Amino acid sequence: MTTAQAETGRTITTNIPARLDRLPWSRWHWTIVIGLGTVWILDGLEVTVVGNIASRLSESGSGLDISSGQITGTAAALYVAGACFGALFWGRLTDRWGRKKLFMITLAVYLAATALTAFSFEAWWFFLFRFLTGFGIGGEYAAINSAIDELIPANYRGRVDLIINGSFWLGAVGGSLLSILALNTSIFAADVGWRLTFALGAVLALVILLVRRHVPESPRWLLIHGRDEEAEEIVSSIERRVEADHDGARLPAPEGEITIHQRRSVTFLEIGRTVFSRYRRRAILGFALFIGQAFLYNAITFGFGAILTTFYDVPADHTGYYFAVIALGNFFGPLLLGKLFDTVGRRVMISSTYLLSGLLLFGTAWLFGQGTLTAGTLTACWCVVLFFASAGASSAYLTVSEVFPMETRAMSIAFFYALGTAAGGISGPLLFADLTGTGETGDTVLAFCIGAALMVAAGLVAAALAVRAERRSLEDIAEPLTAVAGPSAPGSSAGAQGRGDGRGDGRGRPGSRPATA
Repeated sequence: MTTAQAETGRTITTNIPARLDRLPWSRWHWTIVIGLGTVWILDGLEVTVVGNIASRLSESGSGLDISSGQITGTAAALYVAGACFGALFWGRLTDRWGRKKLFMITLAVYLAATALTAFSFEAWWFFLFRFLTGFGIGGEYAAINSAIDELIPANYRGRVDLIINGSFWLGAVGGSLLSILALNTSIFAADVGWRLTFALGAVLALVILLVRRHVPESPRWLLIHGRDEEAEEIVSSIERRVEADHDGARLPAPEGEITIHQRRSVTFLEIGRTVFSRYRRRAILGFALFIGQAFLYNAITFGFGAILTTFYDVPADHTGYYFAVIALGNFFGPLLLGKLFDTVGRRVMISSTYLLSGLLLFGTAWLFGQGTLTAGTLTACWCVVLFFASAGASSAYLTVSEVFPMETRAMSIAFFYALGTAAGGISGPLLFADLTGTGETGDTVLAFCIGAALMVAAGLVAAALAVRAERRSLEDIAEPLTAVAGPSAPGSSAGAQGRGDGRGDGRGRPGSRPATA
C-alpha cells in the first residue's frame, strides 16, 4: 500500500479490497455470519411473537387493555415506523462513525426496548417500546448489511447475504413455537406468559452482543476514513487466521489495486446526487424491490394468525404451529436458492423469485376466494409462495447494499429500506388489519392480490434493471466516490468499471474523475 499527501487528505493506493475478496471460505467467515447474522433471528422472533399472541393480549386478564386490531394494526405499524426512522438515523451514523460502533449501539437499543416491553402495563407503554424496538432493528439493517458485504468475499457474497437475511425465519419458527408455550395458561398465567417471550428476546440479544465484540471493523471503511494502518492490521490478521484454517496453505496473490483520496464524511447533497442522478436506474430498482416485498411481508405475515382464527376457527394457541411451517418455507428459500444468485446471476434470480411468488400468490388468492382451501392447504400454499418470496425479499437488501458506492452504502440501505417499508410496511398492516377484520372473504382476497401485484411489478423492474453483480468486487460494481484516476479497481478489467451512468448492468462511462474532499 502506497501513500501520497494531498491538499486536504492523503491519497493511497491499496490492494486491501482485493485481498479480502480472494479469500477462501474459512471458520473466520463463520464467526462473522454468527456474530452479525443472528440478529435477524431476533427480528423474526419479535414480529412473529407479537402476531401470534395478539389474541391473548386482547383477552381480559392479560394485564393490558388493548384490542387485537391495535396489536396487529397500530403496534405493528409503530414497530415498522420505528424501524424506518431507526434505519435513517443510524444509517447516516454508520457511514460516519463506522460499522462496528453502530452495530453494537443498535443492538443495545433493541435489547433495552425489548426488555421494557415485557413490563407493559398500559397500551401506550406497549406502543412506545414497540416503536423503540423497531428503532433499534432499523439501525441493525443498515449497519449489519454494510459490514457483511464488506467482509465477505465476492464469490460468496450473494448466498451469504441471502441466508443471513433469511435467518429472520428461524426466529419466526422459534417465535411461533414460543408463543404456543407462552399462551398455554396451564403453564403460565395469562398476564405472565407473553411477558416472558419479550424477556427471552432481551436475553438472546445480550448473548449476541457478547459474541459481536469479536467482529472487526470493516477494513474498507477504515481505508476511506484515513485509518489505513488499522485496516492493514485487521486484514493481515484475517489472512493469518484463514491460512491457519486451511492448514497453512498460502493464499493466492490478490489481483488489482485501487487508489483513493481519503476523506472523513460525505454530505447529504452528494449522497442524493449519487443515488438519484448518477445511479438513478439502480434507485428505481431498489424502490421497486423494497416496496413489493415490504407490503407482502409486513401486511400478510402480521395478520396470518388472524386469518386462521377468523376464517378457519383455529384456536389462538394453535396458530403458532401453522406459522412455524410457513416460516420454515421462508428460511429454505434463501438457503437452497442462495447459491444460484452467485452462479446463475442476480438479474435472472431476482426477477424470477419476485415473479414466481407474485403469480403463486394470485393463485392462492383465487383458491381462497373459491372457498376450496382449509387451514392446512392455505398454509401449504403460503409455504410455496414464501419459499420464492423470501429469496427475493432477501435479495432486495443484497441489491441496495452492493450497487451503490462505499461511502453511501449504509445510508443507501437505510433510505431504501425506510421508504419501501414505509410504503408497504406501515400502510400494509393498517390496511390488512381492516380488511381481515371485516370477516369478508373478498376483502382478504383483495389484500392478497395487492401484495401479488406489487411483487410481479417488482419482478418486471428487476428483469429490466437488475445489476449483474455476481462474483464482482464491490469497488467494481460501484466505484467509491473517493477513487481517483490511476490503477484499476480490484476485480475489474479497467478503471472505468462500475462508475454508474445508471445502466442496470453496472457498466459505466469510460474515464474517471478525482474525488473532492
